[in-house]
Amino acid sequence: MTVRAVQVIAGADVIAYHSARHGRSIARSIAAEHLRADHIEEALIYPVTTESTDHPGGYRGALDEFYESAAARLAVHLDAGRTVAVISEGDPLFYGSYQHMHKRLAHRYPTEVIPGVTSVSAAAARLGKPLAEADEVLTILPGTLPEEELTARLASTDTAVVMKLGRTFPTVRRAMERSGRLPEAHYVERATMTGERTEKLADIDAETVPYFSVSVVPSRIADLPPGTATSTETATTTETATETATAGEPSGHGEVVVVGTGPAGPLWLTPESRGALAAAEDLVGYTTYLDRVPLRPGQRRHASDNKVESERAELALDLARRGRKVAVVSGGDPGIFAMATAVLEVACQAPYRAIPVRVLPGVTAANAAAARAGAPLGHDYAVISLSDRLKPWEVIAERLHAAAGADLALALYNPGSRSRTWQVGKARELLLEHRAPDTPVILARDIGGPEESVRTVHLADLDPHQVDMRTLLIVGSSQTQAARRDDGTQVVWTPRRYPEG
Repeated sequence: MTVRAVQVIAGADVIAYHSARHGRSIARSIAAEHLRADHIEEALIYPVTTESTDHPGGYRGALDEFYESAAARLAVHLDAGRTVAVISEGDPLFYGSYQHMHKRLAHRYPTEVIPGVTSVSAAAARLGKPLAEADEVLTILPGTLPEEELTARLASTDTAVVMKLGRTFPTVRRAMERSGRLPEAHYVERATMTGERTEKLADIDAETVPYFSVSVVPSRIADLPPGTATSTETATTTETATETATAGEPSGHGEVVVVGTGPAGPLWLTPESRGALAAAEDLVGYTTYLDRVPLRPGQRRHASDNKVESERAELALDLARRGRKVAVVSGGDPGIFAMATAVLEVACQAPYRAIPVRVLPGVTAANAAAARAGAPLGHDYAVISLSDRLKPWEVIAERLHAAAGADLALALYNPGSRSRTWQVGKARELLLEHRAPDTPVILARDIGGPEESVRTVHLADLDPHQVDMRTLLIVGSSQTQAARRDDGTQVVWTPRRYPEG
């Protein structure tokens, strides 16, 4: 208890506390030595806790009625001029019962909230493990969340505390395991109180877990081996990094995870990808994509040019052979014109076939651009790269003819660059053989980035000079519609229903 809390209890006329129907209150037991015989005690006993109820308003209705009644009881004392101290374990406004009184009374009577020590802080102290360090993000979760939500949140954060275990423990444990955090997770029961218990979460019997227990996934930085650099090491060339990775004999299998960062920035990262990037010991990728990933102490970065995909893949797999956890960072979705193919090609060769490789999906540029424009890919569509660096133009032209002839909407990747300036014009000519001149074409540039722009033009008016490597083109089908709404925005969509023949 804080000094201020003890002072307030000493000066109060009424001591109020919540409890279940058994009448025992943890808050009262904590404050017991400071209570006087002349204190008026108000035990606010919940009508239900986790069991069902026949209240006409259901569980929520029963609790709302209880809170109104409890607030009315305290208001009687306040109207009589008495000072009321509502005691609450932990902090009153952190998942505390007092907050329901606060909502009903604080606007009517002078109120002071005394902050307390939360179970989060107490658990970390008892474990002797820092919760968060440097730029790590701490996430506090109620165990009552659905398992899928818990899994996603645990995967995406640096450190975490899960509250309200008890009956939720089996769900929380599965979420820890599915998110890959179970080896890091600790269990703390009744921190700082009689009956305190701390163990690894994986060793806990679910039948023994009370409600007043938490799970802690502490700081990863704090667990780094002594002497580990706290600043990120960077290898600026693939050759230098490869020398580092292959020095000495392989020391066991690590893992390679190919991660898609989306079109740009952290808003496009999935929780699973965010978690994989945080857990990696080594990051391998094109410099531009690595720059999107937050710096983390202890991680090593191996940056390289955009034209050495096979070398990057071999580097990542060599690192994994030495027992490292490696994330290969890719833009967009790693399986769409990106690094997943390169990694898997090398991973299927000796001596890499035994190394675990996972591919995590990302938001691909076509979907991001389509969302900005409306829903131009709402029906069947094809995805084609206009780059002839890895395949001849004759193949591209044949595929454009086939997709356009099938009346598919088209997402065109890699339409142009400084060294490729004629492909967009040629593609427009081919498409006009199958599409009307007023077919909507979306020019989506730098989606998610600082220079984002989205424009819609007619196919006949598509100007190749307005297209560069950071632009993605979406060409509508014969059914694609474009309209301007009352707020001045233009939307493009392709109906899901196709007209009957």
